[in-house]
Amino acid sequence: MESYSIESNKKKSRLPARLDFLQSATGLVLGLFVWVHIGLDASIIMGPDAFTWVSKNMELAFLSDTGHGYPIAVFFAVFVVFTLFILHALLGMRKFPNSWKQHRIMKDQMAMMKHQDTNLWYIQILTGFIMFFAGSVHLYTMLTHPGSIDPYLCADRVVSDNMWFVYLILLVAVALHGNIGLYRLCMKWGWFQGTDYQRGREIRAKLKNLRNKLIIVFLSVGLLALLVFAIIDLRHKGSEPNQPSYATQTHETEPVTVEEAPEEASEAESVHGQAAPEADLVNEQAEPLIEETVIHDNAPAVQESEPAHEDPPGDQEAVRKDAADNDEPAHEAPRQDAGSSESEEQASEGDAHHIEGGHGPAETL
Repeated sequence: MESYSIESNKKKSRLPARLDFLQSATGLVLGLFVWVHIGLDASIIMGPDAFTWVSKNMELAFLSDTGHGYPIAVFFAVFVVFTLFILHALLGMRKFPNSWKQHRIMKDQMAMMKHQDTNLWYIQILTGFIMFFAGSVHLYTMLTHPGSIDPYLCADRVVSDNMWFVYLILLVAVALHGNIGLYRLCMKWGWFQGTDYQRGREIRAKLKNLRNKLIIVFLSVGLLALLVFAIIDLRHKGSEPNQPSYATQTHETEPVTVEEAPEEASEAESVHGQAAPEADLVNEQAEPLIEETVIHDNAPAVQESEPAHEDPPGDQEAVRKDAADNDEPAHEAPRQDAGSSESEEQASEGDAHHIEGGHGPAETL
């Protein structure tokens, strides 16, 4: 009894009620944001131009002189939504069954009562768990790429990055969780109920009907938007080879460089062509020198040897006259050809001296 009196005298905490109110407030903001977000994404159904117009207005392009907008505005908007998303998830986890025993109790109660709103609350638990992961991926992508809200970039992200599966799961979870949550907020806080019981029942039936229709509409619009994104990406990739891009423009400028290369080659050929005749001239000048040296080396020997064999040994004076006659062209050759070597002069002088000394082949014979 004393313990009971002590417990009853304690002041009750208002923290759970405040946390419930905060959870409802964040859920209301996020639910309305889901409506707006799906409606803006549905603009892709009307074409890429309509989606571009919506995205530019979200970036506050009407405040920019250039019309490009401010992607930083998208960053702050996504940051606020992400913060509310994490806060709402943390507040909702307070009521999740955190053990297998609590889960079994809840399942038994659902089977016993067969109450529609209780079943909807269980659906909210499952969809909220899915959204915590899929929604975090989507929000993080938009937080790190605030300037990528473009119809073709979004389409490429859906198809090429294989994000269509994540978006499909997120679409189903958001459509169920958001609309069910808004309906339960109306029931929890007594919105649109009034004081008349009969009037309250009619309004509740209308809210259920509206909830179901909104779920169907959001699922249909979201699926159609994903399909349009996929079609845009496939068409854009199929038309890329026929459209001028940065790569094709760069490729078209390459022949200019190729044309310059032959010019350089022609210049090199002209240089080589000029160098080649010079080499031929050198060779042609060298060949007569070699021929002349051969002639000068051999001519005296032939002219000297033939008279040595033909003249009799006693006719020395005739031999001396022939040698003198042969010495004159031998001395004139270096004057005519300045490129003859000293060895040729020494050879001619030696031959003349050899003939004058009388040591030629005639004496031996």
